[in-house]
Amino acid sequence: MIKDSVIALKGISSKLSSIDVDIRNRALLSIEKGLLDNIDYILSENRKDLDSSQGLNNSLYKRLILSRDKIETIISGIQEVRGLKDPLGQVQLKRELDSNLTLTRFSVPIGVIGVIFESRPDALVQISSLFIKSGNCGILKGGKEAIHTNRALFKVIRESLFTVSETLASSLELAESREDIKEILELDQYIDLMIPRGGNELVQYIKNNTKIPVMGHTDGICHLFMSKDGDIDMGLKLTLDSKCQYPAVCNAIETLLVEESIAKEFLPRVKTFLEDNKVELRGCDKTVEIIDINRATEVDWDTEYNDYILSIKIVSDLEDAISFINKHGSGHTDCIVTDNSESWDKFLMNVDSASVFLNASTRFADGNRYGFGAEVGISTNKIHSRGPVGLEGLTIYKYKLIGHGDIVADYASGKKCYSHKDIK
Repeated sequence: MIKDSVIALKGISSKLSSIDVDIRNRALLSIEKGLLDNIDYILSENRKDLDSSQGLNNSLYKRLILSRDKIETIISGIQEVRGLKDPLGQVQLKRELDSNLTLTRFSVPIGVIGVIFESRPDALVQISSLFIKSGNCGILKGGKEAIHTNRALFKVIRESLFTVSETLASSLELAESREDIKEILELDQYIDLMIPRGGNELVQYIKNNTKIPVMGHTDGICHLFMSKDGDIDMGLKLTLDSKCQYPAVCNAIETLLVEESIAKEFLPRVKTFLEDNKVELRGCDKTVEIIDINRATEVDWDTEYNDYILSIKIVSDLEDAISFINKHGSGHTDCIVTDNSESWDKFLMNVDSASVFLNASTRFADGNRYGFGAEVGISTNKIHSRGPVGLEGLTIYKYKLIGHGDIVADYASGKKCYSHKDIK
């Protein structure tokens, strides 16, 4: 039963924060070597999944594919995580409450984290490396379409960890069935956080069926706003990259907003640009009066396509664009193309998303590109971590108070007074 494994993880979790970072880094190095030595085995298991997943939709099928180059890229990601600063024991606050009474706040692991992800087996390696470095225990549940690949990767990871630390090797568990998920979601006294990585249906199911705190995002409905003060050639380039560089991901744009005063100049060019790259366009009433494309419906503004489809909406001004994004966006990533400092200040402050960009592709919204080494997921929640969640997002903090027999009664009576001096 998965419950027994989770209970064991809870017991192990209290030990991980005291494992030296050198050991954690050696464990990651061992995983890198294990993956490199087992590439042929991993690819043969991946082929089994590919052969049995021919009915899978195109975007999920692409995410499932591993190659020698892809595994080498995964290994590079682990190397980056290994090279990052230790996230544990970082002092965030140090305060003298009185001359012999010192308060310290410092970073510690969250504890036991469950991650449910779809299709992408490389996510299993990324998440495992982040958990090892951040001192967290993890329950990993991949999609059934990647079951052979996930088993192979997990086997290599666990065997690699055993060569360095039995405790670290025992800190990860692989779940496989729907029954496992149902059981996991009931274990709120043992699991500290759930992170679903997948579509809206998966995330909503997790949120609606557990008392465990959930961190994640339901949709990746991202926007690019082409302002009247923006460079049109730049806008074309950024639109193409934000949509087409890899459309099957959560940080690709689904809606292009165009300021009305430049629509007649910009739309014919962007239509040619995108249709040359096989993008299906859908536009609002004003858009279809300017360019010959399909008419968008109200449903389109709230749809994550994850495909070569883009909706176009003409907005009257900056305020209209911000209002539209905050209404229809998912709080993930949104971009403005402009040279006007007042406009970009207002956009970056007033758009209520985890990542807001000026003159940059939305595809930059990624833990690896942010320098986090990897990410366990994207959070649009307004909790302790928001945006791409890397090592720092997998830690919380605790307070340590060092006294010398001090009692509150002395302060309540006025015998002693607090100094409350921050210590640099």
